[in-house]
Amino acid sequence: MTRPSDLVQGTLDLLILRTIQSEPLHGWAIAQRIQQLSKDELRVNQGSLYPALQRLERQGWIVADWGVSETNRRARFYRLTASGRTRLARERADWERLSAAISLVMRTA
Repeated sequence: MTRPSDLVQGTLDLLILRTIQSEPLHGWAIAQRIQQLSKDELRVNQGSLYPALQRLERQGWIVADWGVSETNRRARFYRLTASGRTRLARERADWERLSAAISLVMRTA
């Protein structure tokens, strides 16, 4: 049985793009921010996060630069590209349309 906190297929990319929209973050910080903003409902494991980050980087929607984390460790910090911002806007609009449609069905069925 799935738990409510399991991510709907395809939403991880949207969550990552939204999370790094305002500032570059390293992988662990991205996962923590998603968990924090969802009030501990969503948890992204490393086995899902890093392949998603690599996929987004290959698509040109994010880039990574080496930096130093808050624990003084070397880490890759991910940030949106211009095409990533465009993609985020499109994905966000699609998500809002889909979730509104699902809400309509749930209220009227």
